Amino acid sequence: MLCLEDVSASVEYFIVPEFGRTEVIDNTLNPDFVRKFIMDYFFEERENLRFDFYDVDSKSPNLSKHDFLGQMFCTLGEIVGSQGSRLEKPIAGIPGKKCGTVIVTAEELGCCRDSVLMQFCANKLDKKDFFGKSDPFLVFHRSNEDGSFTICHKTEVVKNTLNPVWQAFKISVRALCNGDYDRTIKVEVYDWDRDGSHDFIGEFTTSYRELSRGQSQFNVYEVINPKKKGKKKKYVNSGTVTLLSFLIETEVSFLDYIKGGTQINFTVAIDFTASNGNPSQPTSLHYMNPYQLNAYGMALKAVGEIIQDYDSDKMFPALGFGARLPPDGRVSHEFALNGNPQNPYCHGIDGVMEAYYRSLKSVQLYGPTNFAPVINHVARYAASVKDGSQYFVLLIITDGVISDMAQTKESIVNASKLPMSIIIVGVGPAEFDAMEELDGDVVRISSRGKFAERDIVQFVPFRDYIDRSGNHVLSMARLAKDVLAEIPDQFLSYMRVRGIKPSPAPPPYTPPIHVLQTQI
Repeated sequence: MLCLEDVSASVEYFIVPEFGRTEVIDNTLNPDFVRKFIMDYFFEERENLRFDFYDVDSKSPNLSKHDFLGQMFCTLGEIVGSQGSRLEKPIAGIPGKKCGTVIVTAEELGCCRDSVLMQFCANKLDKKDFFGKSDPFLVFHRSNEDGSFTICHKTEVVKNTLNPVWQAFKISVRALCNGDYDRTIKVEVYDWDRDGSHDFIGEFTTSYRELSRGQSQFNVYEVINPKKKGKKKKYVNSGTVTLLSFLIETEVSFLDYIKGGTQINFTVAIDFTASNGNPSQPTSLHYMNPYQLNAYGMALKAVGEIIQDYDSDKMFPALGFGARLPPDGRVSHEFALNGNPQNPYCHGIDGVMEAYYRSLKSVQLYGPTNFAPVINHVARYAASVKDGSQYFVLLIITDGVISDMAQTKESIVNASKLPMSIIIVGVGPAEFDAMEELDGDVVRISSRGKFAERDIVQFVPFRDYIDRSGNHVLSMARLAKDVLAEIPDQFLSYMRVRGIKPSPAPPPYTPPIHVLQTQI
């Protein structure tokens, strides 16, 4: 018998809830279990699993009454990221004994392949701008199992109107509600401001099932601002939002490409400018605390541990920028953390961490803060592989204001045509207004009059994820979720624009035929 347990929920309370059990198969050392388990899958989350194996000796449901045969640990991302979504790993847990191997396969449910094409308009929204009207846009949030919300889509901004009509947009059902038609979808309405301090107009909630009714009286929503409602007795609403159209399309999914062998290549670029502070001082953002990761280490580990499940060789280029290098003190904005410019690859996220700490001891923090060199570095590799077999993700961790903004914009506009995404995590107390501009969620980035082909940048300030309770594990999980949530859609947008179809998945695993073993 196999006992499946989800250990992702055990972080806080150290209690491991059992997810389910397979059927019992009698008299065999090579069981082929039939029972399937349906689990929510999110690319942006690390979903830890433990498989326990038992030899059943009685009908008792108490596992202590049966012989423990071993266990296997993995993540759901490891299973999905393996070729053909088929993971084979050894069973361990009994010292000095070979416990066999287990093969786990994953299959995507059909409802998660659907996308919806929706269009909305609004009427009589609140006026927020002193001069002019409002510049409204919508933000859609998917609700999570723990009651929190994750942003899944932002519309474009419609300038200077209280009655906007937004362009139709397409979003996967997985991103919108994870295939749960009754899951709450929260929609917020904002008035866009250039400095990023967008004014909240109001919000409403709906669900996929409600939206699927299409244009009707059921899909006219009152926009409510809770603060105004609490202060004004005669408050009715802050306008209305109406669904104009709702069209369901079934498409290939992110997992179809991963099953077909597409690899996600992960590159790290770390800011070594002097504004981070002396690494030997506790006030430095690069301080090497023996008891706790610094902000750079936490951001790197949170994002990298999820991405690495989708890279078969687990070798990651790690770069630094803004430092003077030994022995001559030349300034570099594209140096290998491991000291080998011909081979900047590190083994696993732990290898990247080691190279990062070694670099802190050998280089001199300097400046300025230039992004374009590391973006162009990854873009050169992405430009050489445009057949859909590889996709590149660059993580930039930085503390300061960009010095080469014009060049960075040009690099991003050029990279938007390539199989590439960029994640920027801002650490420290600096203002990151320029980063919001690079993000391009609301206003598409442009350079020299040329707009980016697609949105490939996601920015988050690290300070938003510092848990006051001190539980860094939960904070880092939330950081990873928010910065990685857009990657599957950015990936798919590139493949669709280029007309690249996923490669066929390997044939499903067929277990070998074994002679039935009987007990004497």
